[in-house]
Amino acid sequence: MLTYQIVSKFNGVKPILFIAADPIQSWKPLPSIIPKMNHLTRILFVLLITLLLSDVIYSQDRHRVRDLRISPGILSPGSLNAITDVDGVMVGHLTRIEGDNIRTGVTAILPHDGNLFRDRVPAAVYVGNGYGKALGFTQVRELGELETPLALTNTLSIFDVARGVADYVLNQPGNENVRSVNPVVGETNDGYLNDIRARILTTNDVYSAINAASSGPVAEGNVGAGTGTRALGFKAGIGTSSRQLPESHGGYTVGVLVQSNFGGVLTVNGAPVGEELGNHYMSGDVPYEVSTGLKPDESPQTAESGRPGVDDGYDYDVDGSIMIVVATDAPLTSRNLERLAKRAMLGVARTGGFASNGSGDYVITFSTHEDVRRNIDSDTDIIEQSVLANSAMSPLFLAAVEATEEAILNSLFKAEPMTGHDGSEMDALPIDKVMEILKEYNVFD
Repeated sequence: MLTYQIVSKFNGVKPILFIAADPIQSWKPLPSIIPKMNHLTRILFVLLITLLLSDVIYSQDRHRVRDLRISPGILSPGSLNAITDVDGVMVGHLTRIEGDNIRTGVTAILPHDGNLFRDRVPAAVYVGNGYGKALGFTQVRELGELETPLALTNTLSIFDVARGVADYVLNQPGNENVRSVNPVVGETNDGYLNDIRARILTTNDVYSAINAASSGPVAEGNVGAGTGTRALGFKAGIGTSSRQLPESHGGYTVGVLVQSNFGGVLTVNGAPVGEELGNHYMSGDVPYEVSTGLKPDESPQTAESGRPGVDDGYDYDVDGSIMIVVATDAPLTSRNLERLAKRAMLGVARTGGFASNGSGDYVITFSTHEDVRRNIDSDTDIIEQSVLANSAMSPLFLAAVEATEEAILNSLFKAEPMTGHDGSEMDALPIDKVMEILKEYNVFD
């Protein structure tokens, strides 16, 4: 019996349906096939397409920004435009969407596929705003090295996820006598959409995320640690991007992965999208006139005065945090990795974030270059390394800024709308309206 397979391909502007006989022959545009069918087949086929078309178009609405001709910065991305463009880096997700209230998960980032405890990579951390519960950062800051996979999750599950990371490392072959391990775990608060107090994540979930890690394309949006997050007024999640320097500057790659959950005034490649949509921090307070002083019967409004979404000074509309992971194959030690980490916060600013009072904004960076790794089984106390000079850092700084900006945008553009805990709802970024705004501001390539 002859059957047909249908796929949808995106031509940069709109989805086009293609069809092939099964077993697959050559793909042909759907309009060229329909006239060749008999009358009954054609009727049934059109009915089938009518049922499927809405789903196809909906799935095609969520594209990465570069697929929509939005190209932040001047540097070129790697082949995947993801943190996994950095040689050896792997990413895995575990997503928990259950019933009406659970919207959370774990994302694991592995610098290489070996024993990370024994073959450590140089690393550094930078705190943009310290309203967070990141674990393991003080030892990274002190020793300048990473000895476990990185994991991202929600605020109240960070301790359970850290236990899972530690368990994974302790059970790796060669680590039987290890008595101390420093799991590095970051978090953002997904408690608006997720029943965060349930604390459902387990050690098995951490193993699942680590075991799912691969060096290929990275899933974005409502996945892993980004399942229940939101940012800049819209549903957000996981996003990633990369930049590869020209050979004249070493040809090194910088890759970034973000867990977006912060507030601000959304800017897309320089265009004031949040303002144009009327959806941004303090949108109800601006514009306003500056007066010379308060009237006698007026007093300043504080965060504790009962504004919607505010609980004990924490405002879901602007607070919430961002975790940024920056990887590079450039031969850097922890000192210059910390300098690189600082530049990632400039990428946050380029999207409209400003590190609000209740936002935990953390960056962790590492290098995968084999010449700067630290093997604890080495029989020498002297380490000889060839590292990049300070004067060669500027192109990497620019790469970190651009890749962070694009990773955040991808986390928004790829995220889908979601309902969650206690009937909470979060709309996705309205791509069609955004494209109209960007056209008005001449943002496209």
